[in-house]
Amino acid sequence: MKITVIVPTYRRTKDLTRCLESLGKQSRPADEVLVVVRDTDVETWQFLETITPHSLPLHTTTVRVPGVVAAMNAGLDIAQGDIIAFTDDDAAPHSNWLAQIETHFLAHEQIAGVGGRDWVYHGDRLEDGTCPVVGQVHWFGRVIGNHHIGIGKAREVDVLKGVNMSFRRSAVHGLRFDQRMLGTGAQVHFEVAFCLALKRAGWKLIYDPQIGVNHYPAQRFDEDQRQSFNHLAVTNAVHNETLALLEHLSPTQQLTFLLWATLVGTRDAMGLMQFFRFLPSDRLLAGQKLLAAWHGRWRGWQTWQRSIRFAQIKN
Repeated sequence: MKITVIVPTYRRTKDLTRCLESLGKQSRPADEVLVVVRDTDVETWQFLETITPHSLPLHTTTVRVPGVVAAMNAGLDIAQGDIIAFTDDDAAPHSNWLAQIETHFLAHEQIAGVGGRDWVYHGDRLEDGTCPVVGQVHWFGRVIGNHHIGIGKAREVDVLKGVNMSFRRSAVHGLRFDQRMLGTGAQVHFEVAFCLALKRAGWKLIYDPQIGVNHYPAQRFDEDQRQSFNHLAVTNAVHNETLALLEHLSPTQQLTFLLWATLVGTRDAMGLMQFFRFLPSDRLLAGQKLLAAWHGRWRGWQTWQRSIRFAQIKN
C-alpha cells in the first residue's frame, strides 16, 4: 500500500515546520506528503521555497477558495496513495502514526476510514480527561466527539476527527468534502457529512486511541476563534452539523432531531433547556448563543431543502 498524507495550511509556518518534522520521523514513511496552500498565502509559499525536506516526498498544490473543505478536496484530487491520511498543520503525528493506520486497513477490506486520538496541548499543558464514548451519532441526531480524550480498544465509530483521520482511496473514489459547508476557514463539522456518507454506503470507520497526534490548537484567521463567542462562527458550525444530519437521518429521526435541537440542544448549539441552564452564569451571552444556534439550525434546514429541490429539478 502507498500512503499519501495531506496537510492543509494557512499562515502558520512555525506549526507547519513541527508537523513536517514529525512526518519525517515516521517508522513507516509516507510515500507522498501533500501540503495544500492558499494562493494568497505568501508567507507559507516563501517558507516552502526555503526548506529542503530530505526525508520527505514533499509536494505542494494551490487552492484558491478559502476554507478547509476546498483545501482538502484539492489534495484529494491529486493524491496518489491507496491510503489518504489527513492531519492539521498545528499537529504533530506520533512516530508510529502511519504504521498503525496501515495495520488497520490491511486487516479488513471493509474498513473505509481509520482515525485516532489527538492529544490537545495548551502551551505546555496537556488537556486531561478520559471518555470511552467517542465519535457517535445518537439516533435522534446528537453528535458526540471526544476524540481528544478517547480511551479503550479500537472500535467502530460514526465520525472521525479531521486532525487525525485517514481513508481508503477506493472507498472515497468520487466522494468529496461537502462544499456547502459554511465558514471561511475551519468549517466546523465538515467531517460529519463525509463520514456519514461512507457509513450510508456500508463502510466501516475505526477509532483507535493508540493512533495519536499531538495537537497544538493555533490561531485561526477566520470568524471562528475557538474559545470566544462569535455569532457567525456558531451559526456556521450549527448549519454544517444540521445539514449533515438531515441528510443522514430517516424522516422520523429528522423530526425528532429538530425538536431536540430546538428544545434541548447542547452547550455548543443551545436549545431552550441549555439556555436556561447557562442563563445564570452567561446572562445576556446565553441569549446570544441561543439565537445563533437557532439561526444555524434554520439555515441548515434551508440549505437541505434547496438541495432537495435542486435534485428534483435535475432529475
